[in-house]
Amino acid sequence: MVPKMTSMAVARPVCSHSCLFLSFSLVSLIFFFFFFSNSLLSDPNLRISRGTVETGINVFVAELPRSLNYGLLDKYWSSPPDSRIPSDPDHPTRRPGKYPENPLIKQYSAEYWIMGDLETPPEKRIGSFAKRVFSKSEADVVFVPFFATLSAEMELGNGKGSFRKRSGNEDYQRQRQVLDFLKNTQAWKRSGGRDHVFVLTDPVAMWHVRHEIALSILLVVDFGGWFRLDSKSFNASTSFPERIEHTQVSVIKDVIVPYTHLLPRLHLSRNQRRHSLLYFKGAKHRHRGGLIREKLWDLLVDEHDIVMEEGFPNATGREQSIRGMRNSDFCLHPAGDTPTSCRLFDAIQSLCIPVIVSDNIELPFEGILDYSEFSVFVSVTDALTPKWLAYHLRSFSERDKESFRSRMAKVQSVFVYDNGRADGIGPIQPDGAVNHIWKKVQQKVPMVKEAVIRERRKPVGTSVPLRCQCI
Repeated sequence: MVPKMTSMAVARPVCSHSCLFLSFSLVSLIFFFFFFSNSLLSDPNLRISRGTVETGINVFVAELPRSLNYGLLDKYWSSPPDSRIPSDPDHPTRRPGKYPENPLIKQYSAEYWIMGDLETPPEKRIGSFAKRVFSKSEADVVFVPFFATLSAEMELGNGKGSFRKRSGNEDYQRQRQVLDFLKNTQAWKRSGGRDHVFVLTDPVAMWHVRHEIALSILLVVDFGGWFRLDSKSFNASTSFPERIEHTQVSVIKDVIVPYTHLLPRLHLSRNQRRHSLLYFKGAKHRHRGGLIREKLWDLLVDEHDIVMEEGFPNATGREQSIRGMRNSDFCLHPAGDTPTSCRLFDAIQSLCIPVIVSDNIELPFEGILDYSEFSVFVSVTDALTPKWLAYHLRSFSERDKESFRSRMAKVQSVFVYDNGRADGIGPIQPDGAVNHIWKKVQQKVPMVKEAVIRERRKPVGTSVPLRCQCI
């Protein structure tokens, strides 16, 4: 007779083999997650934003001679005073190694700050989105360290007639030196220059060789100078030209970057009651798309609580602009010779709500920023309707204006290049302009790689027209 088993004899273990396996797996997963998270947070080349990991961008710096960047600063400081601007703050005070304070040049100084970040020792670049690599095979893009704006402005000091000519033009000679060097590198030959990054903030930078870099990633403040060139050179008899030379620029492959602001930052905590409705300071008479400025001036100059001042960005004009922008609720930003200007970024630093009257404007970091949260956009047609603009701006309540300024204060740092170093070389602001530029460049990388691969597979002798698929 088989003895009857008791309940204790048939009881199963508290935790089976499968249960132990699951417990071990869970502990391992938690350990892995903790270790991986700490690794991400300790890696300076990784960023965590809104729950996603940003891996940064690998940048190789083309090995151009020093004479094409910091050597140009040496040349600038050894030159006589700039005759194109009265009360030039740079002379007789000399600041070797520092980018010129001359406002006509300083507003385009992005090349200096981007280069300064890349020249900073790796151990100090913990806040930089761009990781400098020293092997072309590791690079996402190739940065071209040519101070194209400074080169152009130094030549313009000799007169516009000299600048337009190639013979005896030192800026053209430097442009040619840059392109001749790059075109002989394997990196350029591999991509046709598509993955090369040029800083062309001044509308006349690289003027003579733009058609040779049309496929590259261009960092520009707007597209005004390029489209104007195209309208002059376009052959009406050719309905579909083989190469759209100057309109190769587009928001698809290029990056709009901010002007360097000239006025100091006003913190929201120091904002005081404002007494004017609208403020503008600048030249009344402009050309081409800037003709709207003259019309707006005539419409607004006699309006109550609206201040329209004509002036130049010298030391006196700077102090007037600081007072005017900090004392006004809104700052007028009409198109000038190009769709945008430094004035917009001065207004943001002054917490003066921008009123943008420029139908063709392109703005930095759109997609990251929404300018409508702290700016007022007005069509040219509405702005030129008598009394319309003043009435529209007066319709905003004090609460509306406070909300605009509060949101503007949160993005002021996004437009700041300066890292506080006398020579421009040193750690940058993690939430500043340089990092945002590289984030926008990174967005172009997949398209560039696709274009390079597509170009490689074309049969020898194939001729395919180069187009700019703009939006």
